[in-house]
Amino acid sequence: MSPESGQFTFSNVPEPHRDRTKQLLKCHPELRQYIGKNPYTFLIILACLALQVCGGYALRSAPLWMILLASYFFGAYVSHALWALIHECSHNLVFRKCHLNNLAGIVANLPHLVPSAISFQHYHMKHHAFQGVYDLDADLPSYWEARVIGNSAVAKALWLLLFPVFQLARTPRVEIPMFDLWIFLNIVVQLTFDVALYWYLGPRAFLYLLASFFFSVGLHPLGARWIQEHYTVSAPQETYSYYGPLNSTACNVGYHNEHHDFPSIPWNLLPRVRETAPEVYNSLVYHTSWTKLLFRFIFDSRISLYSRQVRADRSKVALDAEAPPLKA
Repeated sequence: MSPESGQFTFSNVPEPHRDRTKQLLKCHPELRQYIGKNPYTFLIILACLALQVCGGYALRSAPLWMILLASYFFGAYVSHALWALIHECSHNLVFRKCHLNNLAGIVANLPHLVPSAISFQHYHMKHHAFQGVYDLDADLPSYWEARVIGNSAVAKALWLLLFPVFQLARTPRVEIPMFDLWIFLNIVVQLTFDVALYWYLGPRAFLYLLASFFFSVGLHPLGARWIQEHYTVSAPQETYSYYGPLNSTACNVGYHNEHHDFPSIPWNLLPRVRETAPEVYNSLVYHTSWTKLLFRFIFDSRISLYSRQVRADRSKVALDAEAPPLKA
């Protein structure tokens, strides 16, 4: 169905990535060489953390307008990079030990002020295993969410502005335990950092990091990433990559088809996947501008939160998800 019908588009076939991975490995077995870890990613995490703390320190006495401009034109890019790095940690692509990746994710989470790294990992793994299954994929908008926002440009802009709030509101519907020891540690470490930041650098530094967080995932060209990944602009294709200049500040997070096809390949090698199999990835529809997509999403009434594909039969996806993982 079309977005105007007020319904998601239902698909009767499994998600596309598992089968495409098998075909790619059959045609390009050399892709296996890119599977692995990149421990140098942790150095980027530390650099981004230092940039945000230093930014907060520099703005601790700045006027409000300067804080908002700095967060929009600088802090949002650093914060968004940290989201991409948390994503790497959630796939255990930094260190060989899972607990070290969890700790790295918690460190990357610090400038966001909201404890979310470990919970993101839980929900994101379900998204990969059960793409499009409403009760298991928190990347899908809720029915009430899509109905309330509708096709209004103003409502879609507000949805982007408050995207973290809507994302949080989806979690109760997803069949995942909402609390464990790692989430508890994430909360304790994050609250300790937040209190220390506020105490030593003051409320304006805190505001800088908070505004950077909201801009990095919301009403900003970077926020179009959430539209780019799975919002249908060329049915029946349901996953889209972004090949544009902002990948350089976002750790290649735009290579989304490549990532879903090969989630065990670290961010720095994802462009190699496309280079190795251009006949596959260049034949798919892709985006080249997050800014253009942002305005298209807001003002094009043909695109709404209903512009997503949903699967009713979770068993097909679950069986694929439970297949043995690819080995390096």
